[in-house]
Amino acid sequence: MTQATVTLSGRDAVVPSRRHLRLPPWLEVAKPRLIPLLLATTLGGMALSESWPLPTPQLACTLGGGALAAAAAGMLNCLWEQELDGRMARTAGRALPSGRLSGQTAFLLAVSLTLAAAMLLVAGVNCLAAGLSLLGLCSYVLLYTVVLKPRTSRNIVIGGVAGAIPPLVGAAAAAGHIGLGGWWLFGLVMVWTPAHFWALALLLKDDYASVGIPMLPVVKGALFTSRAIGHYARLTAVASLAGTALLPSGGVLYGLLVLPLNGRLLQLSAALQRQPEERQRATNLFRFSILYLFGICGLILLSRSGVAALLDQQALHLLGHWSAGLLAGL
Repeated sequence: MTQATVTLSGRDAVVPSRRHLRLPPWLEVAKPRLIPLLLATTLGGMALSESWPLPTPQLACTLGGGALAAAAAGMLNCLWEQELDGRMARTAGRALPSGRLSGQTAFLLAVSLTLAAAMLLVAGVNCLAAGLSLLGLCSYVLLYTVVLKPRTSRNIVIGGVAGAIPPLVGAAAAAGHIGLGGWWLFGLVMVWTPAHFWALALLLKDDYASVGIPMLPVVKGALFTSRAIGHYARLTAVASLAGTALLPSGGVLYGLLVLPLNGRLLQLSAALQRQPEERQRATNLFRFSILYLFGICGLILLSRSGVAALLDQQALHLLGHWSAGLLAGL
């Protein structure tokens, strides 16, 4: 059987768009499909600041610099793992192991994008945002890819810090410092990441096992992993509710609309625990977890609208009226 006739599996089956879209080699190694969610959490970090909304040039520089840094991180990750990718049927056709892109070209592109990201963020935003963006790049490439991924089944629990840094970049870009709201979104992404990633790891466990990568499903099995996913899904739901109090405005609207998101997340994680070997349940959870984080960021942005602020005022008025009536009756 040739590689061209291998049945689609793993991530290609989970993300249907990957079946039909072949990117240019230089763009493929940048992992562009991961970037929109990183930018969404960056926007969420910005919106949690009292300085929101930002001037358009500052907003564009923050998102542009973040996208460039994320692309550079993806390239360096592909460079480090090209030998590993070449040993798995699922990844052997990627740009570097297949020879469609040379390692030297990828490295030069990664360095160029890193420098461009740093210059754009320093010139158009501030040094703190630039430094945090580079910290995210280094933590993904060095901490997660090089150190943790090949050594421990809990790699994503600690290594998830890389994906949680964009909210800090957004907060720093908006205010010049990281407020409590920025740290909250950082923590939320940290506890969201294991449930999201382990759902995918359940689908790819045979690939990881074939090359000796100690992902949790490989080391502990599907049942243990599904229970760990449930644990982190519950932590995510609880952490998300803290936004009701930490948002600068619109906490009431956010608190109401986040409930169905949490309900669906918990429902899917519970369904997976009942049948941890059922691939479709892992697929459903993985797909929804992406929508969940986009939804959280969308709710943060919505909470900063005039409608949300008005709802907050009405809720406070009703609460004050109810409290006064309660005290009068004592």
